[in-house]
This record gives sequence, C-alpha cells and structure tokens, in this order.
Amino acid sequence: MKAVFAGSDTEGLADELRDRGATVAVVDGVVNRPALEEAGVVEADVYVLTDIGQATSIVVARDLNPDIRVVTYTNESLPEFVSGQQVLGMDPALFDAETVAEELTAEADADD
Repeated sequence: MKAVFAGSDTEGLADELRDRGATVAVVDGVVNRPALEEAGVVEADVYVLTDIGQATSIVVARDLNPDIRVVTYTNESLPEFVSGQQVLGMDPALFDAETVAEELTAEADADD
C-alpha cells in the first residue's frame, strides 16, 4: 500500500502505517498540487490529512487520482466546500493510530 500523509503526526499514524508495510510519503509545508505530485499521490492508495486548514488538498488529490481513498485524522470537522467529497473522517480521540493503520492496511490488502 502506498500512502501520502500531510499535516502533523502527533499520534504517530505514519509510523504505524510503515510498521504494517505501507510506503508512506510525507508532504511537509503547504500541500499544493506540485507537493502532492512529488509525494506520489497519483499512484497512492490512500491520502491521509491531519490539518483541516489544508482541506483544499483533498480536492486536488482527487483530481490527480480519482480512485484514492481520502482519510482525515483529526478532531476537526471538514469545511463545507469539501463535504461533497467522499472522505473517511476519523477522530484521534476515538481511534488510536494503531487501529487506523490496521484498518487502512487491511483494506488495501483486501483490495489486492
């Protein structure tokens, strides 16, 4: 499984994904089209966003890869302009990083 991760990772989700065999590219700074392309979003299976202030990147990621699974891992709500996108929102207060990584990698394995 290939994942692109954007935003802070205070919960350790990127490492949990790596521990389960995922290849994880991290986007530092502004998550714009060039940054997503450089991170490999076109070939990725999952896009994980933890910074809702960068929610526009969800639309861009979907434009580059219509089949990518988008996951937000934050306790913040998505802005209305992104609400039409299919996004799996997970709150760190309810789901620890280990559980989220396990679920995402299990689903990717099931799709193969």
